[in-house]
Amino acid sequence: MIDWVRVAELRSEIGAESFTEVAELFLQEADEAIARLAGTPAPESIEGSLHFLKGSALNLGFSDLAALCQDGERMAAAGAPQDVELARVRQSYAQSKEEFLRGMSRLSAA
Repeated sequence: MIDWVRVAELRSEIGAESFTEVAELFLQEADEAIARLAGTPAPESIEGSLHFLKGSALNLGFSDLAALCQDGERMAAAGAPQDVELARVRQSYAQSKEEFLRGMSRLSAA
């Protein structure tokens, strides 16, 4: 679910303090994008929201979420936004976020 190698690479590249800031910003913006995908989002907004989530998820190591977003983005771009399993995307984000925060707690304690 989380690519911890990618997380470690990014943390090493930008430093622990900057990484914390980047992670907090990602989670805040991802929460907003997920909220836009709740209920019945406008079909034209689905592709853009999934594209944003995919890019951010890849950067921060949310590999399962990134794959789901990529699949959904392709469907939306092909004219089938109604086929995107938005509930699955939201669930993957919630699970990934929970796992990420648990892992970050362990990193901070170490």
